[in-house]
Amino acid sequence: MSTHAQRERLLLADLLESVGPDAPTLCTGWTTRDLAAHLVVRERRGDAAGGVVIKALAPRLEKVQAEFTAKPYEELVRLFHSGPPRFSPFALKQVDEAANTVEFFVHGEDVRRAQPDWAPREIDPVFADALWKRLEASAKMLGRKIPSGLVLRRGNGQTVVAHKGVPVVTVHGEPSELMMFMFGRTEHADVEIEGDKDAIAKVLSRPQLGI
Repeated sequence: MSTHAQRERLLLADLLESVGPDAPTLCTGWTTRDLAAHLVVRERRGDAAGGVVIKALAPRLEKVQAEFTAKPYEELVRLFHSGPPRFSPFALKQVDEAANTVEFFVHGEDVRRAQPDWAPREIDPVFADALWKRLEASAKMLGRKIPSGLVLRRGNGQTVVAHKGVPVVTVHGEPSELMMFMFGRTEHADVEIEGDKDAIAKVLSRPQLGI
């Protein structure tokens, strides 16, 4: 049975192939070529990928990322589409599902929503619930640096507190849109925001998270 991560991988690979190597993305400063290289390095070069969170490895990551960015774009897309090598932790179904479902969904929307003729994607209820569960699990981590209270509320009324504090900002939207919002794609997330104007401005100005 296909997992959410497997499906999102295939959808993202198709998007990368269809728009080509020089298309814009919502990832600041990245074209689709840069994004494809990031995805492949993340799964195939664990010795360098840690540079995203470990400063000492950042120069190595930059070097390896540049090497992969220089590869033929078709090769990068093919490598990503084929999945991680057998020795990668991502080759384990449980790890793949836990680590890649949101990663691939957000980056897929990074490609989709950066195109001038993009159209909203229909999210099925099962996947919407899966995204919501991941929001429930990660909201406090994602919202830890927000300088106010932050509450996320989906259309059916389910709510999660991303950060305790005052004043409180409440963000209304479907799980897919709330996920984009929490990863800093605020200008491209279809949400409604309520609360103190200054607090909202601070929430909206926070940087994009690097996933």
